[in-house]
Amino acid sequence: MPRPFVSSIIVAAGSGSRMQAGVNKQYLYLSGKPVLAHTLLAFEKCELVDEIILVIGKKDIDICKEEVIRNYKIKKVKLLVEGGDTRQDSMYSGLKEVNPKADIVITHDGARPLIHQNTLIKCIEGTLEHKATIVAVPVKDTIKIVDDELNVKNTPKRSTLWTVQTPQTFDYDLLMKAHKQAVEDNFIGTDDAMLVERLNQPVKIIKGHYDNIKITTPEDLIMAESIIKIIQT
Repeated sequence: MPRPFVSSIIVAAGSGSRMQAGVNKQYLYLSGKPVLAHTLLAFEKCELVDEIILVIGKKDIDICKEEVIRNYKIKKVKLLVEGGDTRQDSMYSGLKEVNPKADIVITHDGARPLIHQNTLIKCIEGTLEHKATIVAVPVKDTIKIVDDELNVKNTPKRSTLWTVQTPQTFDYDLLMKAHKQAVEDNFIGTDDAMLVERLNQPVKIIKGHYDNIKITTPEDLIMAESIIKIIQT
């Protein structure tokens, strides 16, 4: 069996308003490099990834080209795509630009710079078997379901709950079908897997790592710096 063609869509179009930094969170420096550079380099180094479609804000195109792609010699980025109003819009815009010979598509947040190489490989291998995989970790805390007035309604069994991360990896045709159906139904989901689930397609969990955090707040950046220091020691 020939090796599948793997395309990755990395979404970095968010404004990062919660960072209160005056600059998009993907371009804040983490251990000497922009956050987005860490993310792209992880995919650049993965031998099973063939191309990267990078979805970014229109105002960030120049800074991304100069300070990230060229500066860090990232060669797998085939196209920069302007992001949409929502993450789902941005992802669909990127998906429509994927190489048509792609077999597998990996979707990932640009603000998750600490993705492990072995996780990427497990996602690709798992998707060859299951068609849809998502990275997640078991929930550590007790979760409560509440109503609009913050009254507790019930407590789900913790062993059945997982915190979902990215990457999320899919058969190309399946993901395209899911996004087209969502557009037709005017449905907005919270992640790509939710769109695929609407097609009654089983989605397999790939157990990830708790350090695969998303940089959203200043505290996350501090935590990521600490994680990198631990890894390097």
